[in-house]
Amino acid sequence: MPGDFQPLPRPQGGPITSQFGGRREPDYLRGLNPEQREAVESIDGPLLVLAGAGTGKTRVLTTRIAHILTTKRAWPSEILSVTFTNKAAREMKERIGHLVGANVEGMQWLGTFHYIGARILRRHAELVDLKSDFTILDTDDQIRLLKQLIEAEHIDEKRWQAKVLAAQIDGWKNKGLRPENISAAESGGFANGRGAKLYAAYQARMKVLNAADFGDLLLECIHLFRTYPDVLAEYHGRFKYILVDEYQDTNTAQYLWLRLLAQGKPAGESNICVVGDDDQSIYGWRGAEVDNILRFEKDFPGARVIKLERNYRSTANILRAASTIIAFNEGRLGKTLHTDVGEKGEPISVTNVWDSEEEARTVGEEIENYQRKGENLNSMAILVRASYQMRELEERFITLGLNYRVVGGPRFYERKEIRDAIAYLRVISNPSDGLSFERIINTPKRGLGDSTVQLLHDASRAANVSLLAATRMLLETEELKPKQRSTLRDLVGQFDYWSSLLHDKPHFELAEQVLDESGYTAMWQADKSPDAPGRLENLKELVHSMEEFETLGGFLEHISLVMDRDTLDADDAVTIMTLHGAKGLEFNTVFLTGWEDGTFPSQRSMDESGRVGLEEERRLAYVGITRGRKRVRISSAQNRRIHGRWQSTIPSRFLDELPPDIVEVTDTGSSYGGYGYGGGGGATSRFNKADPFESVYETPGWQRARANQANRKGGGPLTIDGELVARSVDLGGQSSGYKVGERVFHLKFGYGDVISVEGNKLTIDFEKAGTKKVLESFIQKG
Repeated sequence: MPGDFQPLPRPQGGPITSQFGGRREPDYLRGLNPEQREAVESIDGPLLVLAGAGTGKTRVLTTRIAHILTTKRAWPSEILSVTFTNKAAREMKERIGHLVGANVEGMQWLGTFHYIGARILRRHAELVDLKSDFTILDTDDQIRLLKQLIEAEHIDEKRWQAKVLAAQIDGWKNKGLRPENISAAESGGFANGRGAKLYAAYQARMKVLNAADFGDLLLECIHLFRTYPDVLAEYHGRFKYILVDEYQDTNTAQYLWLRLLAQGKPAGESNICVVGDDDQSIYGWRGAEVDNILRFEKDFPGARVIKLERNYRSTANILRAASTIIAFNEGRLGKTLHTDVGEKGEPISVTNVWDSEEEARTVGEEIENYQRKGENLNSMAILVRASYQMRELEERFITLGLNYRVVGGPRFYERKEIRDAIAYLRVISNPSDGLSFERIINTPKRGLGDSTVQLLHDASRAANVSLLAATRMLLETEELKPKQRSTLRDLVGQFDYWSSLLHDKPHFELAEQVLDESGYTAMWQADKSPDAPGRLENLKELVHSMEEFETLGGFLEHISLVMDRDTLDADDAVTIMTLHGAKGLEFNTVFLTGWEDGTFPSQRSMDESGRVGLEEERRLAYVGITRGRKRVRISSAQNRRIHGRWQSTIPSRFLDELPPDIVEVTDTGSSYGGYGYGGGGGATSRFNKADPFESVYETPGWQRARANQANRKGGGPLTIDGELVARSVDLGGQSSGYKVGERVFHLKFGYGDVISVEGNKLTIDFEKAGTKKVLESFIQKG
């Protein structure tokens, strides 16, 4: 047997707690609350540990492994423990090592899905037409191979890009689909239905190269287990215990892989323990299936479910706010976080401001106030739904001299797409800027290789002129190949044309034109990677930011000053990050900005996935709120530039789901009043001081919408500047399915009678909550 661990004979029968005999119980069990201890000691049979935010799930998982080893139930090499990241695997191994010492070194099967999948695949490579020393391709190698296959099929790679096909294939592999499983409908999205054929060619070519990509590390294992039952039986015998962290984030392939490994015993006897939180499943956009954790009890009949609901992080008010919001989701197993701390803590702060610039000023002032009171900047974080929201915050902090760090990505002006766009503008403003010209000469791809760029550099140095001037010189000679000469002539002509518009056209409109005509915007529109939509939003935010400056030169000077800022993270700095990136972190003070419908919840998520998308957005709200230890401050703006256009907005529907008695509403004095936050209050609630719908009607945006509606002919949805207005806005053209005097029921407010109807908005006299104005979509006939 490997390792130094020498187990005693396994005890036969008897409760687990009796296995220590007359000895003192281990130290690792001390300090566990009853639910945590139950999860640690329940080591026989399938178990789902439903662990809420801040309830100590990592401690439970590591202590459970230590308990299995200490009670001699398994060798270290007989435990399969799966995590999602190498960092989590290292942390788990360190914690187990503190509990059981050197025995942890025998845990050969502790690691990520891909690490363990690769180990299994190398042991049986010949059964899937590979050799044990196969190469694991990275993304660049994968795309280069796909380009070769696309060219061999005589497909236009400019139209059907290899990276788009790579993303499609990765999606199929995450779903556990091999080429023969791809339907015509699935295949139709690429190259007029040739996606499946290219996928098959790609897989065949990788066998010849003795290579696999990351998706194959699980896909080929699934094929191996299904094709060779004796191999699967070997691993059924090898793994006596299986433990999985963050089970709510598993995709279909990971789910199938785990099920095959875990279902080697009769129902109710499989020793699989999964730890996760269905309320924190926020990665659906990259393939995660929350249904995997929701159907665990069906997959493993007789499974035990233990809920960890005692939170060790946040105040009672924060936990109540998060639990109340998430309770509106239908697709969940259900749990309610609570704390043993007696004090409720500060109320949840909700602030409504005029626009996103005032939001940034308000947040900056509050941070400075906390700093003056002795709070460290490290203990504060701003969580946004989309990265483009960061720009105004960053610029405000630079103005204030407030240290900040951006986690999960570069600062706004340091992002690739922003640097590329600025490079185009710098060449227009200063044709001698050779560094900027070199940056974008082949971005997007124009077929200009390193040899062409080197030729331009050589000519530039020889003639002591700028790179652009050298390009003009070479266009008149024969040094360049005809294709490269034609491409460069078109590019130089574009820059000449854009430069001619510099003094006749507003610089922000010119910037938008440059991004479109250069093909740069189209490049990201064609990109199917998960971060492409965010990059497009950042570009729109960049163009919007230019309107604040009188000239292009003034804007570029401002950018230079901003980017000259010390890029080293200060010891004490405010953290700015997206809600997705904040999972697993905690801060004393959390600012949640941009809580308006369309921004958060994201309109794109709701449009693409309907109710499923809305529920994932609500889980994001739950994650954001539970990042706070002491205080949570939420803000919304009445006007925000969305997709490059100013729009009047309405507060996020999530605000109305907050319990009113723990919410403190702040008005900065520049907004048009409240929106009725915390709709669950009674007739005398502080949240009823303003009509929840009327205030938005007085904004300039609403008045423009009224004027547009008066001029509109025919029916159809209302749009403002090309954007669809939320269904909750009605201009009198829609009729409600309810009548005055009708008896209705609301899930939160209870029973009431309709007293007035305005489009799809109803004013209702509720028996317990008093008079409220609500959308008809939240009402049922009583």
